[in-house]
Amino acid sequence: MFAVSLDDPLFHVSYSPVLYDFQGKLLGAAVAADGQWRFPGTGSLNDKFVASLIEAEDRRFRFHPGVDPLAIGRAIVSNIRGGRVVSGGSTITMQTIRLARARARTLPEKIVEAILAVRLEIGRSKDEILSLYAANAPFGANVVGLEAASWRWYGRSPDDLSWAEAATLAVLPNSPALIHPGRNRDALRDKRDALLKKLFERGHFDEETLSLSLAESLPGEPLPLPRLAPHLLDRLVKEQGAKAFFTTIDIEIQERVRSILNRNSARFAENGIMNGACIVINTQTGETAAYAGNT
Repeated sequence: MFAVSLDDPLFHVSYSPVLYDFQGKLLGAAVAADGQWRFPGTGSLNDKFVASLIEAEDRRFRFHPGVDPLAIGRAIVSNIRGGRVVSGGSTITMQTIRLARARARTLPEKIVEAILAVRLEIGRSKDEILSLYAANAPFGANVVGLEAASWRWYGRSPDDLSWAEAATLAVLPNSPALIHPGRNRDALRDKRDALLKKLFERGHFDEETLSLSLAESLPGEPLPLPRLAPHLLDRLVKEQGAKAFFTTIDIEIQERVRSILNRNSARFAENGIMNGACIVINTQTGETAAYAGNT
């Protein structure tokens, strides 16, 4: 098995086209070819999410070689006592391999996952493995990956997540159906709150933060993503395909331009002008600061 290399890239999936401004702020996105909201991983992860994920899924993640014998032993004992599969003992690295392979969960497959997890640890850093997991884990509905989940469930970048939000997203990949509004909400809250209490006990935040975090509500229906430059996104996708686009657009100027066009569109229409577009160029650099294709 060690003579066989891991796929590079590890995941063979379609990604959403995503448009960012010059500071990395989200301007817009579209669903991937398979109907999923799945953003290409940017490499950086929210520290709160990382702490929450490791505490929830793999407390010794930073120290094991891809397989955790202690976790496997504990899972075997729990399963024997429970008379059923209570825990699988999978590490985050093993779960990453499982997401990439998408095979039936059998004992032989579990062995293969363990071997490939060790191989992945040899070739990638711990942070790279966390990024792979976070970019490809399911977060309920048709949402895949941390960044898409943060925008769809909370309407903001992963960098701006609170402890309660990060903890909620950390427990979702193993129970993605819990996010469905009106279904299993109590179970999701219980999982989130239990994780928050563990994080408090580990010294990640103080008692006041714990109290405020426990009081935060759960997300509701999926939120729409920003559509601040849809014409530019469509153009780039046609020219370059679906991927992450980092542009010279300034989101503040873009919003002001769109507001001006929309505000004046009714007056233009009275004179038979049914379309309006605007491009703003920085005269010092020649870069495009705003691109409003049409009202």
